[in-house]
Amino acid sequence: MSNQRNHYVTTSDGVTIGGTVHGEGAPLVFLQGAMGDGDLDWDLVLRHLTDQFTCHLPSLRGRGLSGDHPDLTIRRQVDDLLAYVDSIGAPTSLAGWSGGANHALGVAAQSDTVTSVVAFEPVVQSLMDEQEQAALLGAAARMGELATDGSLAEAARAFAGWPFNDQEVAAAEDAGYFKAVGRYVPNLLSLLQQLTEHGDPTTDPAVLGAISAPVSVLHGADTKPFFVTCARYVADHVTNGQVQEIQGAGHAAPLTHPEALADALTAFFASSARVRPAVTNVMADN
Repeated sequence: MSNQRNHYVTTSDGVTIGGTVHGEGAPLVFLQGAMGDGDLDWDLVLRHLTDQFTCHLPSLRGRGLSGDHPDLTIRRQVDDLLAYVDSIGAPTSLAGWSGGANHALGVAAQSDTVTSVVAFEPVVQSLMDEQEQAALLGAAARMGELATDGSLAEAARAFAGWPFNDQEVAAAEDAGYFKAVGRYVPNLLSLLQQLTEHGDPTTDPAVLGAISAPVSVLHGADTKPFFVTCARYVADHVTNGQVQEIQGAGHAAPLTHPEALADALTAFFASSARVRPAVTNVMADN
């Protein structure tokens, strides 16, 4: 990756949101998952795209180049990323992973500068059955226990046992991913607590219906059935949506299948429409 630089924006509540920027071409903003930061989550995919796009990797509050703040609600994080996207000052595509896919949908519902969206395995809380909820809560509880003991890498690994399959957990551990993201475990625990208390408006049907930009919802062929259900739900509720499967991949595709994911992004962005009408801020009313 050449010509690396940084981009910053200050939010309405005074937090600096920063991201590294790589490459040349049309703007493409990558939105991180829950565990890491913009660079850790998207670095392997980025390597296949910097000759075609100006790739922005902003991080959430308390991660990467971004400043910290106790307000980690989804609505606040979407506002942060909306400010970042709008500060680019040009039509922009978005790509989000997991919780970052939710953020991408929330931003696209409010910004008339977003021209296309790739959402890789968004999480729709309302679709969780009791078994899925128990699995998530169990992983979060175990993460909290290990964090209390100071075992932050093991805590991150424990949480990853919910969305990742066994092969992905092993691959991420071998690559040093859990060691790298362990420092963000306290932030993640706070984020999950606030998510439980305040919810996630980004997959509300009214929000999804306000997205006029083309949306490609991706999922791995070897992912959990829950994430396939979420992908289909999102595609069914946006105005112009499609579902695509990444062969051989699970939820951790940005780490394990970066080239296949980059190819899917490139093909979709090349074919998607570049103009969309203005939209209203529906999240303010939900």
